[in-house]
Amino acid sequence: MTYQQAIETGYRLLLSHQIPDARTDAWLLLSAACGIDRNFYYMHMQDGMDSTEEALYQCFLKRRTRRVPLQYITGEQEFMGLRFHVSPHVLIPRQDTEVLVAEALKRLRPNMNVLDMCTGSGCIIISIKKYRQDISATACDISGQALTVAKENAALNNVPVQFLEGDLFEPVEGAFDMIVSNPPYIPTCELAGLMPEVRDFEPRSALDGDADGIMFYKRIVEGAGKHLKPGGLLLFEIGYDQAAAVSGLMRQAGYQGIEVIKDLAGLDRVVAGALP
Repeated sequence: MTYQQAIETGYRLLLSHQIPDARTDAWLLLSAACGIDRNFYYMHMQDGMDSTEEALYQCFLKRRTRRVPLQYITGEQEFMGLRFHVSPHVLIPRQDTEVLVAEALKRLRPNMNVLDMCTGSGCIIISIKKYRQDISATACDISGQALTVAKENAALNNVPVQFLEGDLFEPVEGAFDMIVSNPPYIPTCELAGLMPEVRDFEPRSALDGDADGIMFYKRIVEGAGKHLKPGGLLLFEIGYDQAAAVSGLMRQAGYQGIEVIKDLAGLDRVVAGALP
């Protein structure tokens, strides 16, 4: 089978299983299986694949037809222009979350101390630290397996981050200038309706926001007041319909200058506020 034939075969197989973006996925799986880029492909598209490449590609395709997320097959995802390792122990970084990173970067000043709560893959805090070398970075997660991935990503992107394991603020000491978080925020009753790639493969603990979807916001708002300096900033990623609820929690806790920031699709995506 040539590389070109492999792409067409993969595309038809994925399409027959109703995989979204079948042609793109066929290419990305071929690229990962064979370790090739577009330049190599166009120069060698009529060349035959070796048996090892072909076997691995077929394995990747089979997993994708079972709706295993593409990123868990290839083992990586791009975020904020950086490369991140991913595994089934962490939520796959999404473009929507880049809005949270961008808003944090706008508000940072030299020598600030930043805490990322529910860090998962570490994509938020690592990206912030990568683009602002003059801040101190700490991240916390309850999952030791997630923190293993996050530590790998910090090393991959060559940034120093202190990682803490525990339930929210339990292992955290000291005060910070900024706390950022993308906590679990999907109401439990909505999990069954998610795409199979999300529902069946991404870690439930990183998705389930309890009955109303805002349990973790309540707990983080409550705990953040003890770990933010006066004037410290709290920034959340939120679900598209949670701006009023999360803003209300922050307002009741005394936060000021509360803003709701929309994503590229025009949906509410980030809530930010400051302690007096």
